[in-house]
Amino acid sequence: MLDSFLNSNWLYLVLLWVLPWKGLALWKAAKNSHKKWFIVLLVVNTLALLEIVYIFYFSSKREKQGSNQGSYFSKPKQK
Repeated sequence: MLDSFLNSNWLYLVLLWVLPWKGLALWKAAKNSHKKWFIVLLVVNTLALLEIVYIFYFSSKREKQGSNQGSYFSKPKQK
């Protein structure tokens, strides 16, 4: 059964669905300094359901606050 799934077009459709959502969610988590979310989104695969929830619910709270802090990957600003 797994062999037929891997040889079918379903695998490509799943990848085309998951990868853009995962990329956007990881980018927003890094931008908003959500370290725990970044790790969970990187490791857990929920066929983009968790990523969509993060993008539309959890990341929008931080962006609306207008945070000017650096991202998780950027160097801290020196005063």
